Amino acid sequence: MKKSDLADFKKLLLMWQARLRGDVEQLASGALGTDRQDDGDSKSPTHMAELGSESFEQDFALLRVVNEQETLAEIAAALDKIEKGTYGECEGCLKDGKTGAAAMILKERLQVIPYAKYCVACARVLENSTS
Repeated sequence: MKKSDLADFKKLLLMWQARLRGDVEQLASGALGTDRQDDGDSKSPTHMAELGSESFEQDFALLRVVNEQETLAEIAAALDKIEKGTYGECEGCLKDGKTGAAAMILKERLQVIPYAKYCVACARVLENSTS
């Protein structure tokens, strides 16, 4: 991959990372109630249905936080691969012994999922094996 392509992908990954970090912070503070202003009025729901809805929303927000933290870890790994010169290599193809262009993830895929670890074919195989 060209140095200019790597620079573009690094910029894209850093942009995703910044956006997700902001989302995670906002979701976590909302779910944990740390973003609420204490003005003396109780914000606790008084009706059981409201309590259930609030609990569901909190659980959903925390699940999103976990998912986005996993994505942040994948982005960090992709940024590390850029530094090591291995960005864009398909982990599945490499495991199967392929090398060179045969083991590369298409740029079009990386533009959509810049932290992708697998080419489309390997991702399909992996998805089908976990279903």
